[in-house]
Amino acid sequence: MALGMSGIHAAVASHAAALGVFERVLKHEPKSAPGNGLTAAFWADSIRPVPARSGLASTAVRLELTGRIYLNMLADPQDDIDTRLLVAADALMAAYSGDFELGGQVANVDLLGAHGDPLSADAGYLEQDGKFFRIMTIILPLVINDLWGQAA
Repeated sequence: MALGMSGIHAAVASHAAALGVFERVLKHEPKSAPGNGLTAAFWADSIRPVPARSGLASTAVRLELTGRIYLNMLADPQDDIDTRLLVAADALMAAYSGDFELGGQVANVDLLGAHGDPLSADAGYLEQDGKFFRIMTIILPLVINDLWGQAA
């Protein structure tokens, strides 16, 4: 079985775009500063076997994607910056919880962290191209059953 990263990436981005809160949704980590307004970006972070879901014939894996929501930290009104970020992060996490198989692309989103860190988001700051952003970095853990065949 192949990873099917194109389909997974498309499903992740589609959920974000369907929310209608982002001015742009990217399937890569931006190489330059995103524009004004909310931007969501998603990229691969790690892939590891999941022993508890694997057997003697195949290996299940945990694919961890990083998602990041960007908003210019000088946006006005400044009192709304964190609120806008949290509303967007909440909507994304609710979308991934509500369709935790991503339309059949994965076995499940590891919502509660059965096989590692759970679905989560942490706030921070980022400077890129001389612009400062308030960000929410999302861990999106995905479990894929029977990805790699095993043979003697």
